[in-house]
Amino acid sequence: MHLSEEKSRKLLNYATVISSIIMIILVIYWYRLGIFTDQAKMRAYLANKQIVGPLIFVLIQIVQVVIPIIPGGVSLLGGVVFFGPVAGFIYNYVGICIGSLINFFLARHYGKTFIYHIISEETFEKYVDWTKNQKRFNWLFALCILAPAAPDDVLCLLAGLTEMKFWTYFWIIILCKPWTIAAYSLGLVYGSKWILGFFQK
Repeated sequence: MHLSEEKSRKLLNYATVISSIIMIILVIYWYRLGIFTDQAKMRAYLANKQIVGPLIFVLIQIVQVVIPIIPGGVSLLGGVVFFGPVAGFIYNYVGICIGSLINFFLARHYGKTFIYHIISEETFEKYVDWTKNQKRFNWLFALCILAPAAPDDVLCLLAGLTEMKFWTYFWIIILCKPWTIAAYSLGLVYGSKWILGFFQK
């Protein structure tokens, strides 16, 4: 089943608008609580939201993977800052993996019409040749999911158009994603600390 271009556009527009509204409301709410400027308030807030807080964050991560309305690096850093390196990594990992699995199903069921609303046709054409040999694509896909700075979001969508088995995709995501998430998280945390330290000198 393939959505028409008009229906696909409407679906994504609605999802983007709803996600954006939810995130804006959350950011305003958190800002008014002072958790962005006061670490004590942030810890107190998270201590009272041991279940709801992580669930909200995981939901945000899922949304930003499926509909990239915010840079992935921002949400990765947010997970580590809000919840600490271990819990933040886990929540980042869970949200990104679920979002990646959703992308696979959406691409498989709704085809290129859906993908063209997430990435440009130019980007699609740039990488679609990778899928001509399924066995080779499986290996390339695994290596790109494992490697930082690879176009993994694009390839997750493309994988849904190929004959890749779901369980092959599933295990590649589950086993390879944690390494890139850890690398990004550590890089962002220590990089931001270095920048702050540099300007505070």
